[in-house]
Amino acid sequence: MNGNDKSLTTIASSADVDAFLERLDRRGARASETRGRLLFALDATGSRQATWDRATRIQAEMFIAAQAVGGLKIQLCFYRGYGEFKASPWVSQAAPLLRMMTSVSCRAGETQIARVLQHAINEALAQRVGALVFVGDCCEEVIDLLASRAGQLGTLGVPAFMFHEGDDPRAARAFQEVARLTSGAYCRFDSSSPDALRQLLCAVAVYAAGGGPALLRHAASAGGEVKRIAHQITQRREGR
Repeated sequence: MNGNDKSLTTIASSADVDAFLERLDRRGARASETRGRLLFALDATGSRQATWDRATRIQAEMFIAAQAVGGLKIQLCFYRGYGEFKASPWVSQAAPLLRMMTSVSCRAGETQIARVLQHAINEALAQRVGALVFVGDCCEEVIDLLASRAGQLGTLGVPAFMFHEGDDPRAARAFQEVARLTSGAYCRFDSSSPDALRQLLCAVAVYAAGGGPALLRHAASAGGEVKRIAHQITQRREGR
């Protein structure tokens, strides 16, 4: 593949992307019924400092895309340092989340993915959550513990979309297991593929807010990978 190819295969195998899109498609009916709450979690430990500013811009575009669809509330949470974990209120406007995100700087510390999953469980017990989106690059926790929390989240009907920055094999195994147990999806990206991550995040937000029809409308103006995703989802629906 040449360096100018911007297809999704630059960040994951075709099987990974197909699995991601299939999971996204399967969640459509439920998302349209429970639209309104998407939990967005970030690893803000020191290892992500080099790509944090770029990731912030990409993730900000996801918030804006979701706001354009309407009907979607987002909560931003992140961990960093040693035991620091923060979560915003549930908001339907992008501005408060953008202010929070741009004020965050990464701090060295250990991962707290289990805490993210437990937070998602607690939120889902209080009021239904349509999806969890997580962006991180490593995992320093016991995978069996994450699997236990993911299983609980799965029983609550909350799919976890796990976006993996880089190629750490242990993180890959952990993220894939969380995605599997929650009927979510796993997708890898790296610093050379910000456009692909942007399109995938926006697609999840738009799809969670309004289902397939909203994604198709968004794709008509957005083009690029969003259009490709919408086309593949439409093909799957028509093929059933």
